[in-house]
Amino acid sequence: MAKKKNEAPLTGITVSKEEDFSAWYTELINKAELADIRYNIKGFVVYREWATITIKKMYAKYEEILERNGHLPLIMPSLIPESNFLLESEHVEGFAPEVFWVTEAGSSGKLNEKLALRPTSETALYKMYALWIRSYKDLPFKRYLSCQVWRYEGKMTRPFFRGREFHWIEAHDVFTTMEGAEEQVKEDMEVTYKMIQDEFGIPIIFFERPQWDKFSGAQKTFAADALMGSGKVLQLPSTHLLGQNFAKPFNVKFVDKDGEEKYGYQTCYGPAISRIYGAMIAYLGDDKGLILPFDIAPVQVVIVPILFKGKEQKVIEKVNEIYEMLKGKYIVKVDESDKSMGNKFYYWELKGVPIRIEVGPKDIEKNQVVIVKRHDGQKFFVKEKELESFIDDIAVNYTQEIKEKKLVDFESQIEVADHINAAIEAINNGKIVCCGFCSIDKDGEHCAEVVEKDIGGFVRGKRVDEEKHEFATCLICGNPATCTVYIARSY
Repeated sequence: MAKKKNEAPLTGITVSKEEDFSAWYTELINKAELADIRYNIKGFVVYREWATITIKKMYAKYEEILERNGHLPLIMPSLIPESNFLLESEHVEGFAPEVFWVTEAGSSGKLNEKLALRPTSETALYKMYALWIRSYKDLPFKRYLSCQVWRYEGKMTRPFFRGREFHWIEAHDVFTTMEGAEEQVKEDMEVTYKMIQDEFGIPIIFFERPQWDKFSGAQKTFAADALMGSGKVLQLPSTHLLGQNFAKPFNVKFVDKDGEEKYGYQTCYGPAISRIYGAMIAYLGDDKGLILPFDIAPVQVVIVPILFKGKEQKVIEKVNEIYEMLKGKYIVKVDESDKSMGNKFYYWELKGVPIRIEVGPKDIEKNQVVIVKRHDGQKFFVKEKELESFIDDIAVNYTQEIKEKKLVDFESQIEVADHINAAIEAINNGKIVCCGFCSIDKDGEHCAEVVEKDIGGFVRGKRVDEEKHEFATCLICGNPATCTVYIARSY
């Protein structure tokens, strides 16, 4: 068919993802209409319709698994009194530089106490937990929030990856023992693998963060780093073992079986859905645009009628018949626009719709349709009577096929380094460095600063799963190594 008059041809992304990721990502956000940065407060981004639909589906999946594991939902105020922050000194020291403060209200002028826009919810929730928890029978106490948080991010912002307002889930739990809290941390990591890798197709690995890089107020932090390629990682969900660091200042207590009053042991877990979305579209996308897991695509099947003069009615009737057949199972869209056929194909590929069905007069004559899969471009000629079962088969296998093609093995990304020059070369070659380190306690912070300054990466921490490498000395100071750590560049 000829191109429509006065219609500019569409193309996929004009910048190669491999050659210039930053420009590719910006073009993807703009062309696929995922976000708009023109809202007139720096670092605050408008999420467009296509992204919002998927983000809502991601929330639903996460909320379902949390509730299946015993969490119940809460809605909390977005404002936190300054006095709450001051109860846990390490926490306030860590977050104070990022807090947005509300100091005035209406015509009454200055408030008696500053109010923080929630940067995270510990200091809001635990005041309430102290009122709600009374007995060991109340524990474990597992709650979560689906909410927004605000932080005055000083670094350059990028839609979904980094901003001053982001959308996430917080789970906050209380236990009678430290062992119960430690088991919850393990559960949080299992949930993360289930969601991030299995549902969203992003390869991750968990590290125990160094003490200088842990969550402010936590005893330990365990964070999932997404393996984004070329040696770069992006921090996704982290889970924090709080111990009694918040229970004591916030008076989160329970009476045990013997009638003795004790402080609870706490954990918190924070999957940032907006950042996970950014990681997913960045990692899975290609030079045509989005690639999305089947379950969370805003449209799962698009039907494109191929119209020729004089044969339109027959094609439209067949398209409507197919739409009626599939709409009960899948989210189906019929492209009724007046774009050229090529522009329709480009548009739906850009949007990442998993399945495209093409129906033209010749297909009707042959009792068939054409089916194209987005993630690999495979084209199939399918008989009408087999169409529904064929679509069902694609739907069941689509996300797994993406994972088999896309998920990278962590071992293939690392390079062992015994001296600084080798580490520098590995980082510059897009690798993650594995090396010996003197300590991930505060004693090792000076060596971490050298890593950042001289090697150009960051100490991500100790691997949580089985460690395969041992070293005698620290890469930086030459003192005896107490652990193996990983160094990488990050977004």
